Amino acid sequence: MAVHRLTPAADHPGPPLGLGCAPLGNMFRARSDEEVEQVLEAAWEAGVRYFDTAPHYGLGLSERRLGRFLATKPRDEFVLSTKVGRLLRPDPDWDGASSDPEGFVVPARLRRHWDFGPEGIRAGLADSLDRLGLDRVDVLYLHDPEHSGDPRAAVDGMAALAELRAEGLVSSVGVGSMDPAALTAAVETGLADVVMVANRYTLLDQSALPELLPACERHGTAVVAAAVFNSGLLARSPSADATFDYRRVPEEVLARARRIEAVCAAHGVELPAAALRYPLLDPRVAAVVVGADSAGQVRENVARLGAPIPAGLWDALAAEGLAPRHGGGAVAPSEPPAAR
Repeated sequence: MAVHRLTPAADHPGPPLGLGCAPLGNMFRARSDEEVEQVLEAAWEAGVRYFDTAPHYGLGLSERRLGRFLATKPRDEFVLSTKVGRLLRPDPDWDGASSDPEGFVVPARLRRHWDFGPEGIRAGLADSLDRLGLDRVDVLYLHDPEHSGDPRAAVDGMAALAELRAEGLVSSVGVGSMDPAALTAAVETGLADVVMVANRYTLLDQSALPELLPACERHGTAVVAAAVFNSGLLARSPSADATFDYRRVPEEVLARARRIEAVCAAHGVELPAAALRYPLLDPRVAAVVVGADSAGQVRENVARLGAPIPAGLWDALAAEGLAPRHGGGAVAPSEPPAAR
C-alpha cells in the first residue's frame, strides 16, 4: 500500500495538504491557462506534492492542464490521483455552442457515460493517462459510484481496481465520494487502500464518523478529507451568498457555521484555519485536499494549516455540540499537524 506517499517525502518537507484540481477544469467559471499555471506553481513552491483530479472536472480539461504542468516536474517527487467511473465520449447531439450542464464552463462536445465494469474502468484509466500525458497514476479512485444507478458499483468496482493494482498498473486504489454509505461499502470489501471523503468530515458535517471511520480503522484504510470548506461556506466568514455542498446554503446550516465561527473567534482562530486542521486531528486522516482559485489562495491555505491553534478550541467546539473530538485519539491541537 502506497498511501503514505500522500504526504511529502522526507526530502521534500511540506504540509499534509493536497491540491484539488476541479477548478482547473473551469468549475463555475472559465480560467485561462496562465491562471491555472500560477495556481499550480504556487502549490509546488509551497511544498504541495499531492494533486487530485478526475475526468469529470471540465470533461477532461483538468487532467490535460495538470498533466502539462506535472510533465515539467520530477515524476518521483509528486503523488497523483485521478478517478474512474465516468467515461468521456463524443456527444453526437452537441449543438456546437452549448456548455457542460454539470457546472464546468467548457464546451459540451463530450458527455459522461457511467461504467464501473472491469473493461470500463480499464478504459477510463487508459483515457486519463492519455489526457495526463503520463505513464502512471499513484492512486485510482472510483468516482461517485452511488450515482451510477448500480447498487453494486462500489463493491464490483473495487474488485476491478484491485486487479489493476495486482498487475502493477496503479499503486493504491479506493473510492472518492460524498456518500459515507458508498465509501463504507467499498472499505468493507477489504480492497481499498484509501478513501477520499468529500464534504462529510468537516467542522460542519461529521457524518463520516459513525460508520466510515471505524470501518477504515478495522481495515487499515487511509482517509483523505476533501472539500473541508464544504464547497466554500467555511472558506471565509459565513454569509448567505456562500455555497454549501455546491448549492445555496440552507438557513439552519448558515446559523451553525456562524456559531462555529464565533467559538473560533473567541479563541483567536480564523474559521478557515480551524476547518483545515480539524480533520487532521484524527490519526486516520492522511491529508486534506482543497481547491484554490488563485496563487494567493494556495499560499494562504498553506499558512493557515500551520497556524497555531489554542488547545481549548476543540474542547469548546465539542462542549457546544458543534464538532466532536475524535475517538481515535487526537494530535495535540496546539501543535502543527505532523506528516503521517
